[in-house]
Amino acid sequence: MSLKIREHEFLELTRELLDSDQVRMMGRWKHHGPVTTLDHSLFVAYNSYRVARFLRLDAHAAARGGLLHDLYLYDSKDKSAHPGNQCFDHPRFAARNAAKLTTLSPKERNIILSHMWPLGGALPRSLEAWLVDLVDTICAGLEISRIYRPSRLRERLGVRPLPAVY
Repeated sequence: MSLKIREHEFLELTRELLDSDQVRMMGRWKHHGPVTTLDHSLFVAYNSYRVARFLRLDAHAAARGGLLHDLYLYDSKDKSAHPGNQCFDHPRFAARNAAKLTTLSPKERNIILSHMWPLGGALPRSLEAWLVDLVDTICAGLEISRIYRPSRLRERLGVRPLPAVY
């Protein structure tokens, strides 16, 4: 399958989410160094979708769960925005915000809640949840080491973040 067809299929699966202000708002905050939360989440979602499709898993749940896994919607460096440790707390905030945005399947909810396992959150209960957890770790490593800039993927897919409010 060609790259353009895969990208088109991914966009069709996630269009409702990518068009939402909540998801586009993730472009306002940095997540890993210079990488925004939107760029990171899109990078995780797209790669989770591709691997899930290759392995004949639920690519729909992997794409949606991957896109929503960091939908916590605050500046993670602002300690007044969250009560405890960001690493442990943000999966619950993301799951709550995702449930307000769209109807989540139990699998998608577990993907979001378990993406920081074993550091925090729930135990992954599906192959897709394990997959997103692993892809998230790999993507974060590539971003932190500056091996890959996921903004290239966002630009290629034509996803526009909301402008920052000052």
